[in-house]
Amino acid sequence: MRQVEPSVELLAKPSIDWESMRTYLDEVGGTTWADRVEEADSPDAEDLLEFSGRMCYRSWEPGLNPNVSRVRTDSAQYLGNVIASQHGSVLEHANFTFVLHNVSRVLTHELIRHRAGSAFSQESLRYVRLADIPFWFPEWAREDSELMERSLKVLDTLEEHQKWMAEHFELDEASTKFSHKKHMTSFMRRFAPEGLATGIVYTANLRSLRHVIEMRTAKGAEEEIRLVFNKIGEAMLEEAPAIFSDYEVVDGEWIPGTRKA
Repeated sequence: MRQVEPSVELLAKPSIDWESMRTYLDEVGGTTWADRVEEADSPDAEDLLEFSGRMCYRSWEPGLNPNVSRVRTDSAQYLGNVIASQHGSVLEHANFTFVLHNVSRVLTHELIRHRAGSAFSQESLRYVRLADIPFWFPEWAREDSELMERSLKVLDTLEEHQKWMAEHFELDEASTKFSHKKHMTSFMRRFAPEGLATGIVYTANLRSLRHVIEMRTAKGAEEEIRLVFNKIGEAMLEEAPAIFSDYEVVDGEWIPGTRKA
């Protein structure tokens, strides 16, 4: 048994092709907006959202749409108004990809319920054979010596059974076909605990991320997923501050300025 800690790494985020964007903006009269946001050096994710929102009303500058007499020139204020007015579809244009490492299958089973606006690729135990049982214990559990002693014995037994089955099924023999390995590995995973640490690639748009961060950092949420989504929330506050600045974080719970964005 190997004790591990859940971790979060941001793998990918929006990157704008400004040449292509300017080709469009030159046609519709939005060049001054592009000049302003490029000079501000704001995150591409925020610029993409602002571009998408302004597209809806042709609000690049006054006069382009006769119905629009006043145009916000401060990007943070503009995006703050998008959040406050619950214009959530605009947030769906920006996607962020994370790898969640050493998270349990308890967490991944709950995470994949948030499938709208998301994509998932998880380590497959049909193909990946377990050489050990990586496992995360919350701090309160580590402080309970009897609980830890009993738990570690269970995990050591499960780990030993994995090793015995691999030998029993002759999985490391040179003559063993991959189809046999896959068949047996699929069976062996049935003896892995749900708390087994694993990995998953998680992509979500900003609308989905706001929703999941709110739900999964709430006080009643499972403690491991609260830990992980606090990390994701902190990463997003750094990557897209104008989109996440309305949150107040109280004892790890992310409370939004508006409940429905």
